[in-house]
Amino acid sequence: MTIIINIKPEVQEELSRQAAAHGVDVNSYAASLLEEAAHVPAGSKKLSQAQLEKTLEEIAQFSQKIPVLPDEAFSRESLYRDHD
Repeated sequence: MTIIINIKPEVQEELSRQAAAHGVDVNSYAASLLEEAAHVPAGSKKLSQAQLEKTLEEIAQFSQKIPVLPDEAFSRESLYRDHD
């Protein structure tokens, strides 16, 4: 289905910015927003290698803020201390 809509220039700029931030073209991004608003599953969303790497980099940028846990935190005794 093809839909033609008129939007304000500032909305178009923001939509383009968000699409670029997600690594997709503006048409695909707008379609995904409409599908989400209509509560229709968008189908299988496969990330390209570049999109996956970008997402992982975004997640990793905060990893230095995660406190280092001692080795004992991952021991069997520590994991199951509330069980017999």
